[in-house]
Amino acid sequence: MAEQASVPRLPPRDRLVLFVAEGFGLGRVSRMPGTLGSLWGLLLGWFLIPLNTSGRLLVGLVMLLVGIPLCGRAARLRGSADPASVVWDEIAAFPLVYAFVPLTWKTLLLGFVLFRLFDITKPPPIRRAERIGGGAGIMADDIVAAAWAQIPLLLTVYAAGWV
Repeated sequence: MAEQASVPRLPPRDRLVLFVAEGFGLGRVSRMPGTLGSLWGLLLGWFLIPLNTSGRLLVGLVMLLVGIPLCGRAARLRGSADPASVVWDEIAAFPLVYAFVPLTWKTLLLGFVLFRLFDITKPPPIRRAERIGGGAGIMADDIVAAAWAQIPLLLTVYAAGWV
């Protein structure tokens, strides 16, 4: 009988860090973890509907401040600078994506698609933000992607008369 290699069990606090940072498990899915983890952002958008712009930005700020150490610790635990399984950064970006528009099913869906487009393609200002490193760098590229997604989202909302 082959002997299994001993894998050290993580302490409960580290397991909790990974569970939250990895999108309550969705980030652990091997295919498209960022997109699947971002589904939490879509759900979060639904809960942001009653909040005004200031409230949405406050939620985003709190998630950012929690996310910097959370994502940094999760990255160290996973032994990678920016593990694909860590999706808190994607989730935390959505209050910014949705901050300045009226939230309806159309704006929630379009904001989701635009954010994923910018997050996946990472045009130069977004890619540059990744260079910061650590938890701040993990968070920064998604915050920049959220800001960039805001532009076509706002233009579409006003051009289509969704206001």
